[in-house]
Amino acid sequence: MSVERYNAEHYSDRTAKAALDAVIREEKARGNLPWVYICSPYTGDTERNTERAQGHARFAFSQGYYPCAPHLYFPQFLDDNDPVQRNLGLSYALEWLAKCEEIWVFGDKISEGMKGEIAEAQRLGIPAKYYGKRDVMNKIERRNEHEHVCAETGG
Repeated sequence: MSVERYNAEHYSDRTAKAALDAVIREEKARGNLPWVYICSPYTGDTERNTERAQGHARFAFSQGYYPCAPHLYFPQFLDDNDPVQRNLGLSYALEWLAKCEEIWVFGDKISEGMKGEIAEAQRLGIPAKYYGKRDVMNKIERRNEHEHVCAETGG
């Protein structure tokens, strides 16, 4: 899916966004968009890790997947610094993981929380893909080059 949410001047394009949102709703309703679990660090530098997780989710979506990133969702109402709430969030996250077709592990360092998610994916037989920082950037560059060539050739 290559519909952009921004126009050539980098302003939000509401028409494209609405069309893209409609496609996503339709695909989800049909069950055609595969779910992928986004596994990346959260604790520590939560602001930076949240930004990275958002980027990982955008990357997964650009590859035709519905990204499942519980560490972007649960911290909105659960306190990650409270051990009880953190464990509750991790438990719910594993329930989401069980519904995903793949787990994508991002980053060069694996946190303790990520280790638990990876172990559960292995237990459930969910295939894993590992992406270092360079892997993601290379894929994005290749996709952008492909889209540029297609735009020039009309294909």
